[in-house]
Amino acid sequence: MRTAQRSIVKFAFVIATLAAPHIAHADAPGLPPASDPAARGLAIAQETDKRDQGWGDARADMKMVLTNGSGETSERALRFMMLENTDPNDGDLSLMTFDLPRDIEGTALLTYAHVKEADDQWLYLPAVKRVKRISSSNKSGPFVGSEFAFEDFSTQQISKFGYKWLRDEPCGDRTCHVVERTPRYEDSGYTRENVWVDTTDYQLRKIDYYDRKDALLKTLTCANYTLYEGKYWRPLELEMVNHESGKKTRLVWQSFKFHTGLTKDDFTTASLERAR
Repeated sequence: MRTAQRSIVKFAFVIATLAAPHIAHADAPGLPPASDPAARGLAIAQETDKRDQGWGDARADMKMVLTNGSGETSERALRFMMLENTDPNDGDLSLMTFDLPRDIEGTALLTYAHVKEADDQWLYLPAVKRVKRISSSNKSGPFVGSEFAFEDFSTQQISKFGYKWLRDEPCGDRTCHVVERTPRYEDSGYTRENVWVDTTDYQLRKIDYYDRKDALLKTLTCANYTLYEGKYWRPLELEMVNHESGKKTRLVWQSFKFHTGLTKDDFTTASLERAR
């Protein structure tokens, strides 16, 4: 089964409109009681996943804004493609490609998500015309100088985490379930992640990431939610703040298109070189 939060990239493809009427907290049908926090946390993840199925494939453009500890900014432009895997025993495929600035133009990251084993990731480096496989031990490292790790861009399946519902609390003008999820896969850079999911549309609102010393390392916030094709929620802005360095990375999404005819042939290591 796919995860309620396939990945940070998938989060950028999930959204709920802020203009819609907001209702008071109401549990999803069949949600386990608070007296069973593990079952309740898992059910919340599964409900989120269930509400974002059937989109097939998608394309989008993205602007990445990097801010250093002194407040100075730089920008990058990317293209993103994603293919939904209908096989419940495996995960989705994604490919992101940099268009700007010129010094990293053509750099591309291909991700194959898996349910019961480590995800496969490859990075194409145009300067040396080489495809580099990202090892599991390196996935906690920063992705192209941003505050996102390779791990954050990897599709994360439900079975790769343990879950525990912590509480329900206000989050902006909504109410959120707060769920702790603990990575079960090796080489994760995080000991745990606290995830805020709204109780209205079951969409991600925030994630706190805790490092290997169990200290708060980063926070991801999703905003500016929009509804596509009447059923696919996508956040147009995501911001990752590093609490240790003071740096942050903001992703601004636009031009979402669904059911564009992408196939598995568009997500091969050979396609990395063609992505430019």
